[in-house]
Amino acid sequence: MHGPDHHLHEKHLKSSDFLTDVVIGMSDGLTVPFALAAGLSGAVSSNDIVTTAGVAEIVAGSIAMGLGGYLAGMTEKEHYEAELAREYDEVERVPEREKEEIREVFEDYGLSPEAQEIVVNCIASDKDKWVDFMMRFELGLEKPNPNRARNSALTIGISYALGGLIPLLPYFYLEHPEDGLMYSAAITLFALFVFGYFKSKITGQQPIIGALKVTSIGAAAAGAAFLVAKMF
Repeated sequence: MHGPDHHLHEKHLKSSDFLTDVVIGMSDGLTVPFALAAGLSGAVSSNDIVTTAGVAEIVAGSIAMGLGGYLAGMTEKEHYEAELAREYDEVERVPEREKEEIREVFEDYGLSPEAQEIVVNCIASDKDKWVDFMMRFELGLEKPNPNRARNSALTIGISYALGGLIPLLPYFYLEHPEDGLMYSAAITLFALFVFGYFKSKITGQQPIIGALKVTSIGAAAAGAAFLVAKMF
């Protein structure tokens, strides 16, 4: 039976994975379509071209980012399973070496040799718990959520699409690309600032500094795209 700490720990891990995926998807979703729309605004005379290209990029970007998240999740799962199989093999083949590694862990925590032996014997009495201990404390690996790859793909893909629609919205309602760019820049830079603020709070950075960094990156990307399009 799991105690309350286990449930809190598990909930924290799942929330952390979800927030990480939202940040990955939203940061690219706000920046890349914004830069594309800005670049096109300097090169074309119709907002229809901007919106068509923007929507196409959002669809392609969402799929690509989602697949990237899925593959990352599958890699994490496969890595865990490979290490798990290796640990089961090692507790069978070289149990004394594995027991010594347990002793080293508890020695670092200041347990006496006598206390270490008691703990080692308790852990080694159950092979599954023994392997689980080695995975956590020797390798620092937590068992991944079996749905992690699927959830990551959906979260990143949807976050990218939602972020990407923000810079495109003005182009659906205005006639001229440069008018669209003016309003797009205003709402996107505001969205980037808000996103950067909360992203920094989540990651423990200075919120205002983080918000300004994210906003400046988005502005620089869009400005460069617009200038290049005007030059050529």
